[in-house]
Amino acid sequence: MGVISALISVIVLVLLAYTGVNHARLNYLFGVTIPYAAVLIFFLGFIYRVLNWARSPVPFRITTTCGQQKTLPWIKQSHLESPSGIFGVLGRMFLEVFFFRSLFRNTRAELREGQRLTYGSSKWLWMAGMAFHWCFLVIFIRHLRFFTMPIPTPLHLIEGMDGLLQIGAPRLYMTDLIFLGAVGFLFLRRVVIPQVRYISLPADYFPLFLILAIGASGVLMRYFTKVDIAGVKDLTMGLATLHPHIPGVKIGSIFYIHIFLVSVLFIYFPFSKLMHMGGVFLSPTRNLANNNRMVRHVNPWNYPVKVHTYEEYEEEFRAKMIKAEIPVEKE
Repeated sequence: MGVISALISVIVLVLLAYTGVNHARLNYLFGVTIPYAAVLIFFLGFIYRVLNWARSPVPFRITTTCGQQKTLPWIKQSHLESPSGIFGVLGRMFLEVFFFRSLFRNTRAELREGQRLTYGSSKWLWMAGMAFHWCFLVIFIRHLRFFTMPIPTPLHLIEGMDGLLQIGAPRLYMTDLIFLGAVGFLFLRRVVIPQVRYISLPADYFPLFLILAIGASGVLMRYFTKVDIAGVKDLTMGLATLHPHIPGVKIGSIFYIHIFLVSVLFIYFPFSKLMHMGGVFLSPTRNLANNNRMVRHVNPWNYPVKVHTYEEYEEEFRAKMIKAEIPVEKE
């Protein structure tokens, strides 16, 4: 039911934008008001979540490690897997954020030959995750050309590299195809693998369908259903310069569907699992050095506790201990 409800939700969003633009003539609402509100909610929600996490107390070092900790001089330390200083933490975080290093070690467990449990390497999820995130980043950077005038030279270089294998006109971007393929794989993984399907919720399917709809609407605009690019540029430049207006030319309802879905993603982002983009930097299992053997960490929230020492215990119960033939330090 989770996958059906998530799919219906995205279809309703598409129909809402289509009806609002084509029949209710709410072009300004879907082209200006909602995008501005979405960006505002995104930044405020993002900042709120990050500050809320930053206020969470972390009294002890709880790093997740899978390598040799710094110890005796003749024992080789794993500087990235068990960092003991700031530079090791920075290197570990860099590989985690840009190359998903922990996901690269992903393994799968299977029962074979009866009840024999076997483990094996599983790199497909890592490859799909890398392809999805990097292509998403490149596509996002490419779209900055709609909000800049003149277009910076680095954007032209990125577009040229992305469309290096040009097939026909308009130029076919490699990231568009890889992006849709990666999202499709992540969706199929959730519905095909029984264990993953069992733990999947509507909150797991909804962003996949939403992102897939954003990518599909973008591909439709570029390669199949043409829109007025000059009108799109006019509208987006108005948004970027805080002088919003709806162009006099007819842009096309597919564009308003696309920008509305992007706005929904912006609104949904800070309150969803997608916030791992900001949360990874605040994860104490990743951003702390594993120096528990070198530094004694004292919980700053500890309060004075009245203790009952052994000397006091023996002083109180000495007679009874001697009667029960329990050894005592003082006769």
